Parts: sequence; structure tokens; C-alpha cells
Amino acid sequence: MPAPELNEEMDDDAPEAVASRVDITVGPEDEGLRLDRVLARHLPELSRTRLQALIAEGRVRRGDQPVTGGSAKAIAGESYSVEVPEPEDATPAAQHIPLAIVYEDDHLIVVDKPAGMVVHPAPGSPDGTLVNALLFHCGASLSGIGGVRRPGIVHRLDKDTSGLLVVAKNDRTHKALAAQFADHGRTGPLERAYLAFVWGAPDLPSGTVDAPLARHPVARERIAVRNSGRFAITHWQRLAAYADTLGRPIATLVECQLETGRTHQIRVHMAHIGHPLLGDALYGVGQRTRASRLPEAAREALDGLGRQALHAARLGFEHPATGEVLSFESPLPADLARLEEALAAGS
Repeated sequence: MPAPELNEEMDDDAPEAVASRVDITVGPEDEGLRLDRVLARHLPELSRTRLQALIAEGRVRRGDQPVTGGSAKAIAGESYSVEVPEPEDATPAAQHIPLAIVYEDDHLIVVDKPAGMVVHPAPGSPDGTLVNALLFHCGASLSGIGGVRRPGIVHRLDKDTSGLLVVAKNDRTHKALAAQFADHGRTGPLERAYLAFVWGAPDLPSGTVDAPLARHPVARERIAVRNSGRFAITHWQRLAAYADTLGRPIATLVECQLETGRTHQIRVHMAHIGHPLLGDALYGVGQRTRASRLPEAAREALDGLGRQALHAARLGFEHPATGEVLSFESPLPADLARLEEALAAGS
């Protein structure tokens, strides 16, 4: 497979500056294949979606003629040029918001997100998000995701869930990390482990919840277990048990390992088996009644929590550029550490 030739080129008459032009000659093994697939193999730093957009913009040419049509076929022996424009500035504003950086290099960044921070701007949270903070922190080191200079969000945490999150800085890393997360760790080292404080005491020391999830048919802000939903699997293990003022089981600390990553997955799955998370106003039925049985210090810690008791404590994956297996751990944040201490002291 011939190596692509990179030419630095600027076009003063173009409405948009061209950062580079890549020339590729198609080999006989690629004859008749979709051109976007062939180009994606030659240019792993660009996603197929990005290449399809470049074709639609007329930035992919065979000789002097732009390629037309998203399903264009590659022709063996022909040379194609791909013009890659400078990444556009992201629409969200860069904001100087402090971040807890766990790891960072030219390809990706791992942050320890605090509770209360939204990951991506949305109608109810237009700024002050993790993306706004990363745009400021990373600056020019973001080489563009889909042609836009922005961080590549691979997975998300709920606003009120704290813990570890990995973000890509370029298309190639974003594509590779997304593939790992889509594979759910079946063939690689991906690991996502959460600590959750749940009501009650599971009968078994560990278990698996295999229940499909979909948007609730009426309460659209909620997710529900539904036969028509997407498959979702959570593995849980009991770590510690806590008693109420009369010595009866009241709460449990569990570790949850995600095999899939659906919206609100842990919260819905644990509620589904009768053990909703402490502090979860959306899925926790009877929170006040249960809280009244807690020792005073634990009740005060729960009142001060103001969120679901969930923390993304461990994250592991293969580095897309180096192949090294990276693993990170985050201790319980102060609010959950106070809750744990108070629950243990009352047991």
C-alpha cells in the first residue's frame, strides 16, 4: 500500500485556509471498494464521517475533478488528493475553570470530574461545563474532532456523578477510544468501575443485572427497564454493609463494573433490583423513610450530599498511540468520604 505524500499548501483565494493536502495512490487490492473506507485506512487520523464530509465539500479530488457522491468507488492506479482544512474554532466558549488533571499527553487527557459539573453544553447548561474548561486548558493542542477544534467526548458522567473521564484531543485518538468503549472490554483492557452507596442489603455478595434500558414512555427525564430497550449489563460486588440505629441492615457500599454504558445505567439497574442509590431523587423511592433510620451523623452527611452517591473510581484502557494499558484510580471525594465514615461509625 503506497504511503501517502504530504504537501504543505496554502491557497490565498480559498475561503478557508488549507492546512495540508494528502496525495494517495490506490493499490489493486482496493479496486472497487468504497473510497471513504480506502481513505480511512490511509489516513487513520481522520474518521470516516470526517472523510465523507470532505468528499461532500469537494475537497477530495481524482486528478483535477472533485469526487462526487458519498458511495464513490476507489479506482486502482488512480491518485486522489485530500485537502484537510484547519480545524474551526468550537462553538462553546473556552472558560478558565479549574480541572483535576490525572493524566495528559498529546493524544488524550484524563480528568477527575467533580459532582455538579455537566460534561457537555446543553440547553439547560450552556456554559461552565467540562467541555468549556477543556477548551481553555487544552487550547491549540486540540487538533480537531470532525474538523472542529474541540475535545472528543468518548463517554459521559451524569452531572451529579463524580470521577474519572477520558477525553480525546484528536480524531485518531477519538476513533480508537470510541471503538474500545463500543467493544465494552470484550477483547481489550477497558475497565470502568464505580463505587455506589445503595439502600438495603443484597442477599448475595455479588451479582449481575442484565436488563434492557430505554427512555421512560411518560417521564422523559427518566430511563426505565423496558423489553424494547438497548441491552445493558451491570456487574456488582458488595464491599461493605452498614446498620441503622437498631443494628438492622440499612445500606451497602457496592462496586459496579459496567459491561455497557447506557444513560443512568447503574442508577436504574440498582433500583431495579430493589437497591436504589442513596441521595438519588430520580430513582430512589422512599428516601426520607429510609433516611430516618440512619444514625444522626449519617443522616446529616446524606442531607448535605445533595446528589446520588455514585463515583467513577477506576478507569482503564489501552492508549491508542502507544498500546500501553493505562489504569487510573480516584478516591472518594470529600462528600462521599464523609458519608462512608458516618455510615461505618454508626454500624
